[in-house]
Amino acid sequence: MSKGSNTPVPTTALRVELGWRSGPGVPDADASALLLVAGKVRSDGDFVFYNQPAHLSGAVRHEGKRDSQGRVTDTLFVDLARVESAVERVVLAASADGGSFGQVPGLYVEVKDAAHGGSVARFDNPGATVETAFVLGEFYRRQGAWKFRAVGQGYSSGLEGLATDFGITVDEPQHAAPPLVPPPVSPPVTVSPPPPVSPPVTVPPPVGPPVPLPPPQAPSAQPVRLSKVTLTKAAPSVSLAKQGGTSGALRVNLNWQVRKQFSGWGAKRAATYRDLDLDLCALYELADGAKGVVQALGNAFGSLHRPPYIHLDGDDRTGAVASGENLTVNLDHRQDFRRILVFVTIYEGATSFADLHATVTLQPQHGAPVDFSLDECTVPSTVCALALITNTGGDLVVQREARYLVPERGVSPQRTIDRAYGWGMNWTPGRK
Repeated sequence: MSKGSNTPVPTTALRVELGWRSGPGVPDADASALLLVAGKVRSDGDFVFYNQPAHLSGAVRHEGKRDSQGRVTDTLFVDLARVESAVERVVLAASADGGSFGQVPGLYVEVKDAAHGGSVARFDNPGATVETAFVLGEFYRRQGAWKFRAVGQGYSSGLEGLATDFGITVDEPQHAAPPLVPPPVSPPVTVSPPPPVSPPVTVPPPVGPPVPLPPPQAPSAQPVRLSKVTLTKAAPSVSLAKQGGTSGALRVNLNWQVRKQFSGWGAKRAATYRDLDLDLCALYELADGAKGVVQALGNAFGSLHRPPYIHLDGDDRTGAVASGENLTVNLDHRQDFRRILVFVTIYEGATSFADLHATVTLQPQHGAPVDFSLDECTVPSTVCALALITNTGGDLVVQREARYLVPERGVSPQRTIDRAYGWGMNWTPGRK
């Protein structure tokens, strides 16, 4: 499609893919969507992006990124049949992190049929230069049907400027106040003592009807926070408290790329890889000294509202960003944790983590998400330590581990991770 053109789209579930080529010096990019009435959002809840990944109607959700062979995609799921009747447009936007879109090669937006995968519309190269945010396209209603328009409108003020333009209230960073400078000191002045003053006479005020107090004001809505944190080898840790994650649920997601074709490996190997089963797990140590593991093996799924205050979702074998493997930590009981080690094991379907392109995201209910990618695996590892969460003075600090371990012959992945981090538990064989 060319800029400004439009095309009809089916009123079904669609997948909107923002894509580009990665490489040295290429900024990261993030997809987002805004649901508009008369050109503006009705509330900040109409903004779907990495910090607010789903609309309350269920019509739009942010599914996340994939990186495969130098091609990065960030995906939104849009079900036009579930868009509320008052919503006239669904704007599809992108923002650059760490540079401008002129530094992002091969930029495109593509609309696909979510059920069958066929392409519905595609808009390549919107002509970006110094822009740090873009409205790439939009769905809009026309005579009872939906259409897609290629827009290509750029912003030099980033995601904040774009969001504000559509009525979003953005949480601005707090700036430190300038230091106080004492006034210059004047030389002392000799002053004659004042004449004596008579004591004041207190006169009671006239009694009248009580003045009513103003009604209490409702608290203002929490502004949208655009910040996010990506952990790297150079900056491997972050405080959850400093990101606002001090209460509610902390959701830990693991997703991965399942390769479907392996040249020269044979159909049997490819079929086996499609049956890949990764298990997200967590070793925990509580403040009272209790230790244990949360994992699908042995049906040790944990509990969110009683010790260990960690719960593992059902087992997933797809690696899809929208689902993947998930566990939840109850941050309302953060004082009960001493440390938590999140790790992943290969249950079946592969002998190594090589070529899986896994991504870990920790999403606090209140606060910025923390994510990181796993390094390329170059050893025959079947267990990988992902993140170590430590209670430090009442604050939970997340440390990126991304550490591949190779079990010794006859030693389970769980026992291997236990030995590496000194948990000191007794292990027995189990199954799921």
